[in-house]
Amino acid sequence: MASSSVFTGSRRRIAVFLGKVLAFYGLWYVLYDLWLLPDGTIDRWLSLNVAWVSGAIMDGLGLAVSVDGRGLALPGVRGIRIANGCNGLSTLGLFVGFVLAYPGSGWRRTWFIPLGIFAIYLTNVSRVVVMLLSQKYWPAAFDPLHGFGLTTIFYVVVFGLWVAWANYGGDPAAPPSDDADPSADVQDQPPAVSSAEIGVRN
Repeated sequence: MASSSVFTGSRRRIAVFLGKVLAFYGLWYVLYDLWLLPDGTIDRWLSLNVAWVSGAIMDGLGLAVSVDGRGLALPGVRGIRIANGCNGLSTLGLFVGFVLAYPGSGWRRTWFIPLGIFAIYLTNVSRVVVMLLSQKYWPAAFDPLHGFGLTTIFYVVVFGLWVAWANYGGDPAAPPSDDADPSADVQDQPPAVSSAEIGVRN
Protein backbone atom coordinates (compact mmCIF):
# COMPACT_ATOMS: atom_id res chain seq x y z
CA MET A 1 0.00 0.00 0.00
CA ALA A 2 2.86 2.40 0.82
CA SER A 3 4.53 1.83 -2.56
CA SER A 4 1.20 2.45 -4.30
CA SER A 5 0.85 5.74 -2.44
CA VAL A 6 4.36 6.82 -3.41
CA PHE A 7 3.71 5.90 -7.05
CA THR A 8 0.48 7.91 -7.08
CA GLY A 9 2.24 10.90 -5.53
CA SER A 10 5.02 10.68 -8.11
CA ARG A 11 2.52 10.60 -10.97
CA ARG A 12 0.74 13.61 -9.49
CA ARG A 13 3.98 15.62 -9.29
CA ILE A 14 4.83 14.75 -12.90
CA ALA A 15 1.37 15.79 -14.03
CA VAL A 16 1.63 19.10 -12.16
CA PHE A 17 5.08 19.76 -13.67
CA LEU A 18 3.93 19.00 -17.21
CA GLY A 19 0.85 21.16 -16.71
CA LYS A 20 3.00 24.09 -15.58
CA VAL A 21 5.39 23.63 -18.50
CA LEU A 22 2.58 23.55 -21.06
CA ALA A 23 0.87 26.55 -19.47
CA PHE A 24 4.07 28.62 -19.39
CA TYR A 25 5.12 27.69 -22.92
CA GLY A 26 1.66 28.52 -24.21
CA LEU A 27 1.83 31.87 -22.46
CA TRP A 28 5.35 32.48 -23.78
CA TYR A 29 4.24 31.64 -27.33
CA VAL A 30 1.43 34.19 -27.14
CA LEU A 31 3.69 36.76 -25.50
CA TYR A 32 6.71 36.32 -27.78
CA ASP A 33 5.46 35.16 -31.19
CA LEU A 34 2.32 37.25 -31.23
CA TRP A 35 3.52 40.39 -29.45
CA LEU A 36 7.23 40.77 -28.61
CA LEU A 37 8.57 39.49 -31.94
CA PRO A 38 6.22 41.54 -34.15
CA ASP A 39 6.80 44.61 -31.97
CA GLY A 40 10.57 44.09 -32.11
CA THR A 41 11.54 46.52 -29.33
CA ILE A 42 13.16 44.01 -26.96
CA ASP A 43 14.56 41.94 -29.84
CA ARG A 44 16.15 45.04 -31.35
CA TRP A 45 17.73 46.06 -28.05
CA LEU A 46 19.13 42.56 -27.44
CA SER A 47 20.43 42.24 -31.01
CA LEU A 48 22.20 45.60 -30.79
CA ASN A 49 23.69 44.64 -27.43
CA VAL A 50 24.93 41.25 -28.64
CA ALA A 51 26.46 42.90 -31.73
CA TRP A 52 28.20 45.55 -29.64
CA VAL A 53 29.61 43.07 -27.09
CA SER A 54 30.73 40.68 -29.85
CA GLY A 55 32.46 43.56 -31.63
CA ALA A 56 34.14 44.69 -28.41
CA ILE A 57 35.51 41.18 -27.83
CA MET A 58 36.89 40.94 -31.35
CA ASP A 59 38.33 44.43 -31.11
CA GLY A 60 40.04 43.35 -27.89
CA LEU A 61 41.56 40.44 -29.79
CA GLY A 62 43.12 42.92 -32.21
CA LEU A 63 40.74 42.25 -35.10
CA ALA A 64 39.59 45.13 -37.30
CA VAL A 65 35.87 44.53 -36.85
CA SER A 66 33.27 47.07 -37.85
CA VAL A 67 29.94 47.22 -36.03
CA ASP A 68 26.95 48.90 -37.65
CA GLY A 69 23.85 48.45 -35.54
CA ARG A 70 22.98 44.76 -35.73
CA GLY A 71 25.69 44.03 -38.28
CA LEU A 72 29.33 43.02 -37.82
CA ALA A 73 31.96 42.59 -40.51
CA LEU A 74 35.65 41.92 -40.92
CA PRO A 75 37.67 43.30 -43.85
CA GLY A 76 37.09 41.34 -47.05
CA VAL A 77 33.88 39.54 -46.02
CA ARG A 78 30.22 40.47 -46.19
CA GLY A 79 29.69 40.11 -42.43
CA ILE A 80 26.67 38.96 -40.46
CA ARG A 81 23.51 40.57 -39.17
CA ILE A 82 21.73 39.55 -35.97
CA ALA A 83 18.04 39.32 -36.86
CA ASN A 84 15.04 39.21 -34.55
CA GLY A 85 14.48 35.65 -33.42
CA CYS A 86 18.19 34.84 -33.72
CA ASN A 87 19.43 36.69 -30.65
CA GLY A 88 18.53 34.09 -28.02
CA LEU A 89 15.51 35.87 -26.54
CA SER A 90 13.06 33.06 -27.27
CA THR A 91 15.43 30.52 -25.72
CA LEU A 92 15.81 32.63 -22.60
CA GLY A 93 12.06 32.44 -22.11
CA LEU A 94 12.05 28.65 -22.47
CA PHE A 95 14.88 28.32 -19.94
CA VAL A 96 13.12 30.52 -17.38
CA GLY A 97 9.87 28.63 -17.92
CA PHE A 98 11.49 25.27 -17.18
CA VAL A 99 13.13 26.53 -13.98
CA LEU A 100 9.87 28.06 -12.75
CA ALA A 101 7.87 24.92 -13.56
CA TYR A 102 10.29 22.34 -12.14
CA PRO A 103 10.14 21.88 -8.36
CA GLY A 104 12.94 23.58 -6.50
CA SER A 105 14.03 26.01 -3.85
CA GLY A 106 12.73 29.55 -4.22
CA TRP A 107 15.92 31.20 -3.06
CA ARG A 108 17.99 29.06 -5.44
CA ARG A 109 15.84 30.28 -8.31
CA THR A 110 16.76 33.87 -7.43
CA TRP A 111 20.40 33.25 -8.38
CA PHE A 112 20.11 30.33 -10.80
CA ILE A 113 17.83 32.14 -13.28
CA PRO A 114 20.13 35.20 -13.65
CA LEU A 115 23.15 32.88 -13.84
CA GLY A 116 21.50 30.80 -16.57
CA ILE A 117 20.45 33.88 -18.52
CA PHE A 118 24.02 35.17 -18.38
CA ALA A 119 25.39 31.79 -19.53
CA ILE A 120 22.96 31.68 -22.48
CA TYR A 121 23.82 35.28 -23.36
CA LEU A 122 27.56 34.55 -23.35
CA THR A 123 26.97 31.44 -25.46
CA ASN A 124 25.12 33.52 -28.02
CA VAL A 125 27.89 36.15 -28.08
CA SER A 126 30.48 33.39 -28.57
CA ARG A 127 28.35 31.96 -31.39
CA VAL A 128 28.36 35.32 -33.18
CA VAL A 129 32.14 35.68 -32.78
CA VAL A 130 32.81 32.17 -34.10
CA MET A 131 30.51 32.65 -37.09
CA LEU A 132 32.21 35.89 -38.07
CA LEU A 133 35.67 34.36 -37.69
CA SER A 134 34.66 31.33 -39.76
CA GLN A 135 33.33 33.62 -42.47
CA LYS A 136 36.73 35.30 -42.63
CA TYR A 137 39.15 32.42 -42.11
CA TRP A 138 37.16 29.26 -42.94
CA PRO A 139 34.37 30.21 -45.40
CA ALA A 140 33.43 26.62 -46.19
CA ALA A 141 32.43 26.05 -42.56
CA PHE A 142 30.22 29.11 -42.23
CA ASP A 143 26.96 27.65 -43.55
CA PRO A 144 27.23 24.35 -41.60
CA LEU A 145 28.09 26.23 -38.43
CA HIS A 146 25.28 28.70 -38.89
CA GLY A 147 22.71 26.12 -39.86
CA PHE A 148 23.46 23.31 -37.43
CA GLY A 149 26.78 23.21 -35.58
CA LEU A 150 26.66 26.32 -33.40
CA THR A 151 22.90 26.13 -32.96
CA THR A 152 23.32 22.62 -31.55
CA ILE A 153 25.97 23.80 -29.11
CA PHE A 154 23.67 26.62 -28.08
CA TYR A 155 20.88 24.21 -27.16
CA VAL A 156 23.29 21.80 -25.50
CA VAL A 157 24.18 24.60 -23.08
CA VAL A 158 20.50 25.22 -22.38
CA PHE A 159 19.87 21.51 -21.84
CA GLY A 160 22.86 21.37 -19.48
CA LEU A 161 21.35 24.20 -17.43
CA TRP A 162 18.05 22.31 -17.25
CA VAL A 163 19.84 19.17 -16.04
CA ALA A 164 21.76 21.21 -13.46
CA TRP A 165 18.54 22.69 -12.13
CA ALA A 166 16.77 19.31 -12.05
CA ASN A 167 19.63 17.83 -10.00
CA TYR A 168 20.67 20.70 -7.75
CA GLY A 169 17.77 23.12 -7.66
CA GLY A 170 15.62 21.31 -5.12
CA ASP A 171 15.37 21.78 -1.40
CA PRO A 172 17.50 19.65 0.93
CA ALA A 173 16.02 16.25 1.71
CA ALA A 174 12.91 16.70 3.79
CA PRO A 175 12.04 14.49 6.78
CA PRO A 176 9.55 11.69 6.20
CA SER A 177 6.00 12.93 5.86
CA ASP A 178 3.58 12.43 8.75
CA ASP A 179 0.99 11.40 6.19
CA ALA A 180 2.73 8.07 5.53
CA ASP A 181 0.65 4.99 6.20
CA PRO A 182 1.65 3.78 9.71
CA SER A 183 0.34 0.30 9.03
CA ALA A 184 3.14 -0.21 6.50
CA ASP A 185 5.72 -0.02 9.29
CA VAL A 186 4.09 -2.44 11.70
CA GLN A 187 2.32 -4.98 9.55
CA ASP A 188 5.32 -7.34 9.49
CA GLN A 189 6.11 -7.10 13.22
CA PRO A 190 5.15 -10.06 15.46
CA PRO A 191 2.21 -9.45 17.83
CA ALA A 192 3.24 -8.22 21.27
CA VAL A 193 2.57 -10.41 24.29
CA SER A 194 1.53 -8.61 27.46
CA SER A 195 3.09 -9.34 30.85
CA ALA A 196 -0.35 -10.33 32.17
CA GLU A 197 -0.56 -13.18 29.66
CA ILE A 198 2.92 -14.38 30.66
CA GLY A 199 1.94 -14.39 34.32
CA VAL A 200 -1.15 -16.50 33.70
CA ARG A 201 0.79 -19.11 31.75
CA ASN A 202 3.30 -19.50 34.55
